[in-house]
Amino acid sequence: MESVQADPGREPLDALVRFRRAVRAHPDRIAVRAGEETLTFTELDRRTGALAGELTSLGVARGDRIGVALGRGAGLVVALLAVWRAGAAYVPLDPQYPPERLEFMSRDAGIRALIATAGAVPHASGVPRLGEPRPAAPADDGPGAPAAPAPDPRDPAYVLYTSGSTGRPKGVEVSRGGVAALLAALEEAGVYGPRPRVVAWNASVSFDASVQQWARVCRGDTVVVLSDEDRKDPARLAALLDAHGVDDLDLTPSHWELLRTALGAPRAGGRTLRLFMGGEAVPARTWREIAGSAGLEGWNLYGPTECTVDATAARITGDTPHLGDALPGGRLYVLDDGLRPVPDGGEGELYLAGPRLAHGYAGRPGLTAERFVADPFGPAGTRMYRTGDRVRRRADGTLAYLGRADRQVKFRGFRMEPGEIEAVLCAHRDVSAAAVVVRDQGPAGERLVAYCVPAGGAVLSAARLREHAAAALPDFMVPSDWVPLDALPLTPNGKLDTAALPQPPDGDGPAERAAAEPDGPFEELIAEVWSEVLGRRRISAEDDFFALGGHSLMALRVVGRLKRNLGVVISVKEVYRHPRLRDLARHVASHNAPNAPPR
Repeated sequence: MESVQADPGREPLDALVRFRRAVRAHPDRIAVRAGEETLTFTELDRRTGALAGELTSLGVARGDRIGVALGRGAGLVVALLAVWRAGAAYVPLDPQYPPERLEFMSRDAGIRALIATAGAVPHASGVPRLGEPRPAAPADDGPGAPAAPAPDPRDPAYVLYTSGSTGRPKGVEVSRGGVAALLAALEEAGVYGPRPRVVAWNASVSFDASVQQWARVCRGDTVVVLSDEDRKDPARLAALLDAHGVDDLDLTPSHWELLRTALGAPRAGGRTLRLFMGGEAVPARTWREIAGSAGLEGWNLYGPTECTVDATAARITGDTPHLGDALPGGRLYVLDDGLRPVPDGGEGELYLAGPRLAHGYAGRPGLTAERFVADPFGPAGTRMYRTGDRVRRRADGTLAYLGRADRQVKFRGFRMEPGEIEAVLCAHRDVSAAAVVVRDQGPAGERLVAYCVPAGGAVLSAARLREHAAAALPDFMVPSDWVPLDALPLTPNGKLDTAALPQPPDGDGPAERAAAEPDGPFEELIAEVWSEVLGRRRISAEDDFFALGGHSLMALRVVGRLKRNLGVVISVKEVYRHPRLRDLARHVASHNAPNAPPR
């Protein structure tokens, strides 16, 4: 059966309008799979209608912002569609974020209502709450669910918060027209196939790549919602993709590196798995590996949140990574510091324009005016977005990515401003100045390093600083290494001299570390694995994996190496449950007794 397509030659159809057409086209097709739960398009339509009716009964009107703090399940898809159906915009509030950050986002966005699981976003007071979406009655279209407001492409679709250089996150407001244009552009460029496909929703709802994953249900695709356990276990993920016949998977290059052995294996029936890479630059080795695999088709998708997820697309072929060219409907310019086009082959900063450009930063007109500037090359009154990315136009017309023109960094697939982390650290009474950089630590990969200058002779403790940072920042923004300095090095013009910052020492910087040596074969082998994964020579039996800078992707590496070295299968969840080395060793020993691990 053909997928529901936008009318050619016209403005792209609103995503919700396309969803209702998909319901009529194939009502009994599976729309959402999440664990053991499945929803047909008819069932999904009824549940979204019911929840939209509840929102409307609370006074939610067109253009309002609704906070959504739900776990990864079918109810999350229901909630996001229902918000659109009520004419509102959703604000994703990840329940795993620190309460302080969730409270700020809720207040800053001015949410009109909150859809949340019990206990999520405890400080979002003063707004009505709805719980996990309930199944609608078979013949019910919602409790008095009114007809959805006529969609206007200028209406906001979502407000997604990204790291801010001023010390607080900023909300990017994206329009419904931007979402419609994204789906249409990816179809026209051949990234999406013409028939309905089975798609895995892999990204966090707080990450902009999630939009191009879950919203594919609007074009008639089946969306398989991956749980946190599915995403982190290579064997489990590979089995799930085969079991549900998943055609398309979005992921970062870093995530691919951990899953490549399982996902790169031949699939049942000789089916091809399409990989959509984004969030980070694709390494040359990864590019060549995907390009040379008979069972994989790869696409490199580039774009900032401010341009509705994707601005360029490149089929992964050949030997050299590149960004491709602009997606249909969009415009891009490579400009010098004077906003003049650079000649082909020259380096410049990338600017983006077109219908997928976001409205700007919610409640931040000054910052919006700084990044969204008048487009001197487009129709009168149009704007272009300054990406901060340095590129070069290659001989074949595609773009080569060269790096950043400012301090903004991409780390673990997330875009972040070191200035936001530095502002949080400087709010600690023991810190007078701070600098945060990303450093490549070889086999351990990239690490976030904080350099801190003590205030008034204070003795810095990495444990206390980490606790302070974790109370205000998402886990991916909490530094792994802590280095005390008497003063930050500066260039002659007074700017931070990043090149003069010392390499972090092998250890936990100013933290007080336990001296207990690993004892026994299990502790010793786990210490060896941690040392390899974390890039540290000294590991104590009392060390905490995450306090040493470990994160979910590193935990996945630990699980793989423990299986290979110990022959014991454990999950990433068990590493989280037993983060202290000695506790994890006891847990592993209890599951491997009475045999000692091989040496």
